Amino acid sequence: MRLTLLIGPTEKGAARLRNMLSQHREALHKRGILAAEWNHVRLYAACAEPDAVGLLRYRRGLDSALVGATLRDEFAALIPRDLADTTAQHVVFSAAQLGNLLSSPAEIERLHALLAPHFDDIRVVAHVDEQARLLAAQYAFAVTEGRRHTLQLELALVGTDDWWQASLEKRDGAPDFGLFPDIQNAPFWLDYRALHRHWAEAFGAEKLSFRPLDLDQLYTAHGAAELDDLLELDSPLGPVEPGRLPPALPDPWIARMRQFNDVLIRYLQVHDISCPRSTWSQMLQALQIDGAPLSPGSLAPISDHFAADNAELVARFPALQDALTPDAAAPTWVEPDPGFGFRATQYLTAFAHRIRTTAIPLAQKRADAETARRSGAKFEAMLLGPETSADRQAENAQLLNRIKVNHEMILSSPFRPHNGAAPEGEDKPAAPYAPAPPRNLAPGRSGNVIVGCMKDEAPYIIEWVAYHRAIGFDNFLIYTNGCSDGTDALLDRLQEMDILQHRNNDNWKGNSPQQHALNRSMKEPLIQNADWFAHIDVDEFVNIRTGNGTLDDFFAAVPDATNVAMTWRLFGHNGVTGLSDAPVIEQFDSAAPSFCPKPHTVWGYKTLSRNIGAYAKISCHRPNKLDEAAAASVKWVNGSGQDMTKDALNNGWRSSKSNIGYDLLQLNHYALRSAESFLIKRQRGRALHVDRSIGLNYWIRMDWNDHRDVSIQRNLPRLRAEMDRLFADTRLRGLHDAGCAWHRAKAEELHQNPEFQDLYRQSLAIDLTATERVAYALALDMES
Repeated sequence: MRLTLLIGPTEKGAARLRNMLSQHREALHKRGILAAEWNHVRLYAACAEPDAVGLLRYRRGLDSALVGATLRDEFAALIPRDLADTTAQHVVFSAAQLGNLLSSPAEIERLHALLAPHFDDIRVVAHVDEQARLLAAQYAFAVTEGRRHTLQLELALVGTDDWWQASLEKRDGAPDFGLFPDIQNAPFWLDYRALHRHWAEAFGAEKLSFRPLDLDQLYTAHGAAELDDLLELDSPLGPVEPGRLPPALPDPWIARMRQFNDVLIRYLQVHDISCPRSTWSQMLQALQIDGAPLSPGSLAPISDHFAADNAELVARFPALQDALTPDAAAPTWVEPDPGFGFRATQYLTAFAHRIRTTAIPLAQKRADAETARRSGAKFEAMLLGPETSADRQAENAQLLNRIKVNHEMILSSPFRPHNGAAPEGEDKPAAPYAPAPPRNLAPGRSGNVIVGCMKDEAPYIIEWVAYHRAIGFDNFLIYTNGCSDGTDALLDRLQEMDILQHRNNDNWKGNSPQQHALNRSMKEPLIQNADWFAHIDVDEFVNIRTGNGTLDDFFAAVPDATNVAMTWRLFGHNGVTGLSDAPVIEQFDSAAPSFCPKPHTVWGYKTLSRNIGAYAKISCHRPNKLDEAAAASVKWVNGSGQDMTKDALNNGWRSSKSNIGYDLLQLNHYALRSAESFLIKRQRGRALHVDRSIGLNYWIRMDWNDHRDVSIQRNLPRLRAEMDRLFADTRLRGLHDAGCAWHRAKAEELHQNPEFQDLYRQSLAIDLTATERVAYALALDMES
C-alpha cells in the first residue's frame, strides 16, 4: 500500500491541505485514496524525543516522558485497524509538525519505523517557499505565542556553516514560563538542504520531493488543483470551499507583543507562576496597533545565506524556481518603533491583577507532579503486583503507561474532575418533599410514561416503580427477556393491579433485545397516547431538584421544552458489599463529581420527550429519525433548563462542557448498587450489548464514590408511602421476597466460583481518586 506523507513544514499549508482532503474525502475514496484522519499532533509526539517538549506537546498535555512509547503503541494499533476497514490502496496524510518539529535523525527514523510495517511505498512531500518569506510569517506567529527574542537571533546565524545545527544548539526551554524551543529559537527547518538530507536518510532520496507552497492559491476555490497533481489523479477533483488566509500582522504590533512577552516572562519567573494561554492571548490582543507588515525583503541576508542551497534544490526540483526566488532586497530589518511611547512595563502593571487572578501557581503544578508520582506507584501495584501472573503483567505493561500518561494529562487539563460548591440539599439532607397531589389524566391519555427493559431485577422493581409514581409518572411499559428470578411474574402481578403493562420480549430479533423492545413500543397505545415518555432502566432514577420535586414542577420550569436531556450522575457502591432490601436511593449516596466530562460514559443522558410526533424512533438514549417538517417545533433543554437544541436536535447521547446542567433535574444512575449486586449483573450479561461482558473494567468506570449527593432522599417519605400501598398486596409482597431470596442465593453461588471470587476481591480492592479513575477508564478499551 502507498502512503503520501505531507510534512509541511508550515502549518498554514498543511492545515489547508487537510481541509481540502476532508472536503473531497468521499470522492477520493471512490478513487482508491484514503484521506487519513489520524491526530497529527499525537503522531508527532509519538516520534519526538522525550525531552523535546515544544508548545504543542505542552499545551496538549503530551509532555510526559512516557508519552512517546504510549502513543507509538496507540498508532501501532490504529493504523492497521484503519487500513483493514478501507478498500483504498493509497493513503494520504498531512502533518506540518513532522516537518517543523522533528529535528533529529532519531526522531525521523522513529516515524519511519512506525509507518514502514504498514506501507511498502512511502512518499514524503515538503511544500516550501523562500526562506525570508516563511521566516517573516513564522516570526509573527511565534511572537503571538510568546516569543521574546527579535529577528536578530536569525540574522546572527547568517554565514554559519550549518544553520540546522546552529538553530538547535541554543534551545530556550522552560515551558511553565512560556519558553518553548520551537517558539523562542530560530526555525531549524528553514535549512531545506538539511531537511532533505535527514528525511532522505530515513525514507530514501528517491521517495522525497519538494513542491512549491502557494498559500494564495491553496486558499482559493481552485486550491484542490494541488491535490490533483500531487496525487496524480486522472481527472480533477473540482473546486473546494475557499479558505480564509489571515492578513500579515503589522510589524509595530509585533514589536509591542515581543517586548511585552519579554517582561511578562521575567514577571512569571520572579513570581513562580504560569500564565494561562487565554489570558496571555487577550493581553497581546489589547496591544494592537496598525502599521505595515514585516517585509521579507528586509531579511535579504537570510535569502543570501540560503541562495546556493536553493539553487541546488531548483536543479533537483525545477518547479521550485518561482517559490525559491526571494523578494527584492530592502534595508536590513530592525525592530520598528512600537509607537505612542509604548512601554511594556506599563502594560504589565495594568494587567497585573488579571495575571494574578488567572495564574497557575507552579507550587500547585509541582504538587500535581508528586500526586502523579504517587498515583503511578498505585497503578503499578494494581497492574504488576505479585498476585498478577507473568503473562498478565506483560499485557498490563502497555496499559500501565497509558494510564500514567492519561493521569498526568488530566491533572493539568480543563477536563480535571471536580465538584465545585455543592448545591443546597446535595451534601446534607434537606426537608422532605410534601406528598404530591393525585394526577388526573385526560380521557384517552396515558400521561407521563416510562418504557423500560428488564432481566432479573426482581429486588429493585417495586422501589423503582413506586418512586417514579410518587414524582408524577403515570404508566410504565416494561419488556423482559430470559428472566430467572421471578421478574416476569412480579411484573405480571403489577399489570393485574393496573400499575403497569408488561410485555414478553424473549423472541427478540436484531442486535439487542432492548432495541427490539423499543421498536415494538412505538406501536403501543400507551406510548402513542402519552403526553411525555422516557426510556430509562431500573437502575436509573429521575431526580427532580426544583419545586416539590415532581414532573409537573419541572415542566413548569421549562414550559417550551419538547425534549429533556437527563444527564447521568453516576453513583458508586458506597462501601456496601452485601445485598439488602433497603431502598437503593437510601443506601447509595456517593457519586461522581458534578464536573466530570471524561470518560464519555459519565455524562451520558437519557431523554424525556414530549409526544409531539417529531421523532419516529426511540433508541437507548434518545429519540431518532427526526421529521424535518417538525424540526422547528422541537426544543431540547438540559437538566438546568438551558436550550441545547443545536447540539442535540439530530444526534448525540452525552452532555458536554458547553451543555451540562444538573440544576433542575439529573438522572441518578446506580449502575453497580452493592458489590454482590454487581456480581449478579456481571453473570447475567447486558440488555443492549449482549456480546460484551461486564467485568472489572465496568466497575472501574462506574464505581464513583468521591462526593456525597443526598438530594434524591427528600423523596424517601413519599417513596415509602407508595411502596406500602403496593406491598399491601400480599401476592406482590411474596413475589418481591422470593426475588430477593433468589438474588441472595445467586450471590452465594457466585462467591463459590473462582472467577467471581477474583472479580469480587479485585473490585473491592480498587481505591481510586476521581482523577485516577478518569485516567484508568480512558485507557481501557471502552464501548461507545
